[in-house]
Amino acid sequence: MARLPIIAILAAGIAGGSGFLPERASARDYLILVASDCGSAASRVVRETGGQLLSAEPSSDGQTCVVTVLVQGSGSERPRKVTVRVPM
Repeated sequence: MARLPIIAILAAGIAGGSGFLPERASARDYLILVASDCGSAASRVVRETGGQLLSAEPSSDGQTCVVTVLVQGSGSERPRKVTVRVPM
């Protein structure tokens, strides 16, 4: 059921095409380049800390990833949660 409104909105956007763009602008003028995902950054943090990945998400600046890992303590110590901001 939720798919129908989404499809309708997408179809309207495609049908309208450049109707919403200023006269001289093209769709190409509005493209935004996005950096790669946080997968490789998360892998690197897990490898370096020896921890278990809890989460990895891009930060609001689009240049870094916020990676959270759970690092096991030695012996009877509780594991600690470590959050690191790393470049994508």
